[in-house]
Amino acid sequence: MTILITGANGQLGTELQQLLDENNITYHATDSKEMDITKIEEIHAYFERIKPTLVFHCAAYTAVDKAEEEGKELNQLINVEGTKNIAQVTEKYGATLVYISTDYVFDGTKKAGEYEVNDTPNPQNEYGRAKYEGELAVQEFSSKFYIIRTSWVFGKYGHNFVFTMQKLAESHPKITVVNDQFGRPTWTRSLAEFMLFVTNKQADYGIYHFSNDNSCTWYDFAKEILKEQSVEIQPVDSTQFPQKAKRPQYSVLDLSKTKALGYEIPTWEEALAGMLKAIQA
Repeated sequence: MTILITGANGQLGTELQQLLDENNITYHATDSKEMDITKIEEIHAYFERIKPTLVFHCAAYTAVDKAEEEGKELNQLINVEGTKNIAQVTEKYGATLVYISTDYVFDGTKKAGEYEVNDTPNPQNEYGRAKYEGELAVQEFSSKFYIIRTSWVFGKYGHNFVFTMQKLAESHPKITVVNDQFGRPTWTRSLAEFMLFVTNKQADYGIYHFSNDNSCTWYDFAKEILKEQSVEIQPVDSTQFPQKAKRPQYSVLDLSKTKALGYEIPTWEEALAGMLKAIQA
């Protein structure tokens, strides 16, 4: 097996490299300097050189609010056109493609139950729209693919909610956090482990949901992050934090298809403890 990771220097790509290194699995890792996914000729040249059989497509534009305005064109170019390019070339070489998508493909208005893999997407912001168009491109151009939707990603590498809360707690005796948006936090380590599991198991191709188990609000998440620190955390509704991109109020992903593979998913509380321990180490 010849593995290729795109977006290798991002939060998830870095975590995935760490996991593969620990398991003595060789791979090729690229970023935009080595292979610009918006230029299909560069992808062809790179694939011709290494001939991958498995592609973990972690490259993405993730500036959700910027995607509404100044980053709209880049969001489209990377998340849609770049993904389409990767899917087309991956198919040409007969490789398996793993594409990471998002809970933002849903509108967050579901009244009963969790979002299942077959629920109809209805993205409400530019980032979610582009990631959903990326899903469609993968399904159109690739015959061997896993689309993994995830949510509320945090990890040891890169910027995320955990580090933001820790930083705020250093200089603020009181922090306000929204308490009316519900979802599932996802540790990059857990996600990387599932990506490796689903491909090693050669599970049926298609769409999967993966996050850590249990659900919460951002307020609940913040309380758990800072439970050892003497800082007051005040719950507020999302109108107190207006943002350019509309966020889904409820985006709890159904994990039953993932669990049916026999995969045991840690709770987000367990995952957070693991991540904080990894940082201390």
